[in-house]
Amino acid sequence: MPDATTRSGGTATAVPPAVVLRPTPAVPLTPVTPAGPAVRAWPSAYLRLALLLTLLAAAATAVLVFDPQRLLTEGWPPQLGGFAAAGVFALAYGLCTVAFVPRPLLNLAAGALFGSTLGLTSALAGTVLGAGLAFGLGRALGQDALRPLLRGRWLKAADGQLSRHGFRSMLAARLFPGVPFWAANYCAAVSRMRTLPFLLATALGSIPNTAAYAVAGARASAPTSPAFLIALAVIGLPALAGTVLAWRKRHHLRAR
Repeated sequence: MPDATTRSGGTATAVPPAVVLRPTPAVPLTPVTPAGPAVRAWPSAYLRLALLLTLLAAAATAVLVFDPQRLLTEGWPPQLGGFAAAGVFALAYGLCTVAFVPRPLLNLAAGALFGSTLGLTSALAGTVLGAGLAFGLGRALGQDALRPLLRGRWLKAADGQLSRHGFRSMLAARLFPGVPFWAANYCAAVSRMRTLPFLLATALGSIPNTAAYAVAGARASAPTSPAFLIALAVIGLPALAGTVLAWRKRHHLRAR
């Protein structure tokens, strides 16, 4: 840029205009949260547990009111027959097991109503359905509230066994009937056992006992027949074996 001449004859260097810095408005900072799974909009753990207990109490009350045991004495409604009746019975079977109706009673009813083969199929389908319903309810509504309560030695041992060796533990529980059906379902739901091994172990492990009861129900009119006597043996021997196994394992569980 050329220099300007002053009145005294000298030269002056041009000064660039001053740059005025204006303050910029502050921009609010948005907090950065680490990426992670979406937060579930679920009620609190204890509120869900209260809901589970309410549902189970309502189901047990419904069983007392409708009295499904009448199937053994009054038979199946004549409007339903064949595979349709077996399907309806399987659905009712599953709901009844969630409501704490004993499975042996339902298995006997299946055999008495539909015979050995169809009765076994219907009862086994109802067994898996009922176990899946109880497992899903316990996992969704009870696990978060009940897991912090697993502090006793026996409870921790059972939880560790189901969490680490879920399939074989549940298979043994179904083959050797020492634990009530509903208790095994909800214990598995509170543990970290996965759903598919639970259902597979339930289906496979329930076949012998369910078949024995179905045959006994189908042959109840001939209590001296070989089929009925073999069914009684199949029912009694696993129970005895389960008692002996539990007695032998008691020291192992106490040491854990």
